[in-house]
Amino acid sequence: MQGKILVVDAIATNRILLKVKLKKAYYDVIQAASMEEALDLVQSELPDLVICALSLPDGGATELCQKLSLGSPIGHVPVIAIGCQVGPEGRMATLEAGVHDVLRQPVDETLLMGRVRSLIRAHNATAEWQMRDDTCRALGLAEAASGFEEQGHCVLVNDDRCVLQKYATQMRPMTRAKLTLTCAAALMREVVLEKVPEVFVLILPQDHNAAMEDLRLISALRANARARHTGIIVLQRNVNPELGAHALDLGADDLMTDGFDAAELALRIKSVLRRKRMGDQLRATVRTGLQAAVFDPLTGLYNRRYAMPHLDRISEHACTTGRKFAVMLGDLDHFKQINDAYGHASGDAVLVEVAHRLRQALRGTDMVSRIGGEEFLIIMPGTDLPQAQTAAVRICDDISGAPFIVPGNVQPIHVTISIGMTIGGADAGMGKDGVANSPKETGHSLLEEADSALYAAKGRGRNQVKLSRPAA
Repeated sequence: MQGKILVVDAIATNRILLKVKLKKAYYDVIQAASMEEALDLVQSELPDLVICALSLPDGGATELCQKLSLGSPIGHVPVIAIGCQVGPEGRMATLEAGVHDVLRQPVDETLLMGRVRSLIRAHNATAEWQMRDDTCRALGLAEAASGFEEQGHCVLVNDDRCVLQKYATQMRPMTRAKLTLTCAAALMREVVLEKVPEVFVLILPQDHNAAMEDLRLISALRANARARHTGIIVLQRNVNPELGAHALDLGADDLMTDGFDAAELALRIKSVLRRKRMGDQLRATVRTGLQAAVFDPLTGLYNRRYAMPHLDRISEHACTTGRKFAVMLGDLDHFKQINDAYGHASGDAVLVEVAHRLRQALRGTDMVSRIGGEEFLIIMPGTDLPQAQTAAVRICDDISGAPFIVPGNVQPIHVTISIGMTIGGADAGMGKDGVANSPKETGHSLLEEADSALYAAKGRGRNQVKLSRPAA
């Protein structure tokens, strides 16, 4: 199924007609005859969309939306209202309650299905990012949302400057957003050259062919790396359900089908702006969480969580291509003595400087990670034994060659490192019985070999490189 839709209407015939239309489009449909029943079903069934009659025996779409917004896990479920007689005041009150759109009966099926597809697509995307954000919060990686709300920037787009100025004049008293005006031809140039606004309002021409041409801007904006998350509202000056549904399918976030209304457009801009900022915040939180999950916060190097899967991927690639690669395990010598003698703050400063020197000694394609307190894993793809030995000796020299100047200490600190090394390659994927090992087994075994070599280097006096086995 493409999604689960709750249809709420006291009239059974209306519910059945909607169910038939939605079932044809492969949606799972559940039904309720009252607001109380609908609230229970939302809690138990978790629908992706609610289609509700404007009036119910115990309330209506407005009251239902208000009650849904009080329940945190389900508050973002989109709601479409349907009614026979919808006056301007009632329509605005319904939209202000959080209902995404109000459709008049008899409902145009093309427009309805366009709305359904658009809202469920947006709901699923939000739910996915929300789930990732919840994971980051569970790991303690998310930051609290800021209570400060910046002024939004909205661009009205149409080729008729007089129309734009007229609309902007009526809207400015009704919105905090900064309004600027542009034509369709200049829109993409401005996206490339200037700061991308948060919301575009595409005011379609009255001519059908010209309107279809302007709708191509939606695809262009969604394909643009800088503008793909920008909010897009399409305003139709002529009623055309097929054109409206097409705009939603192209990726418009919202649609006004009945021409310009300053109060409604200001409300829709506010709503789209709020959803865009929520999406931006969720994406930023997830990116921050992922970064925190794979990087060591002290040194900025990759951590063990990232390094081990990376080693498996390098091993798998080497088994396929036959190219060798080096695995090194480095450990600072007598690091506990540094902490004991100079304090843990000085020890941390030493680790930071070691990380810097390791980066300087390696290529951009190499990976260095901190996998323990003073233990570092280095993976060098496309590297044979002589190249690896040269690199390992260079690392030892870079660490021991210059003392570490640590803030707060008069005397510089002398640091050395011991390195255990092994070489992986085409034969590294074969077990003792001649059967190919899995990349995970191969990566783990190479790490064990490097660890054994490191142990040998420590036993032979430290500040040296020990090879686990000769290259095949």
